[in-house]
Amino acid sequence: MPTPAVEQAVEARLVLSTRRSALLRVTLRYRADDPLAVRMLFPAEYSLDATGTEEQPARPEVTWVFARQLLAAGLAGPAGIGDVHVRPALGPHTMVELRAAEGVALLRFDTPDLRHFLRLSFRAVPEGEEHHHLDADRALAELLG
Repeated sequence: MPTPAVEQAVEARLVLSTRRSALLRVTLRYRADDPLAVRMLFPAEYSLDATGTEEQPARPEVTWVFARQLLAAGLAGPAGIGDVHVRPALGPHTMVELRAAEGVALLRFDTPDLRHFLRLSFRAVPEGEEHHHLDADRALAELLG
């Protein structure tokens, strides 16, 4: 039986300054075989190493992985203590802040898009049922390479 997955393309605004932003397509992804996480995939052109080198070719996209619960909590109030912070903003918007050694990216999403994605993910794996989908052996193998 295939693993339930949810994928949704949404638009986001990359905030460049108080007066400038860039529109970009972000793919939101959720997989039942990794039930605690969500993924945000960004086009390669928004990566600092989008061009790549001979030793390390360019990546097709940039992926951020963080807790599904963080995204859900951030729709109601400020959430996050590490590299990913999510908080409500004015109007029907949600801000997602991504922090890396190279800098910080601030993105504005339409909250209804994020709510829709979360609803679909909770249909795939209801909140509180994640432990039924965890595969500790696979997760350990991935960590150890």
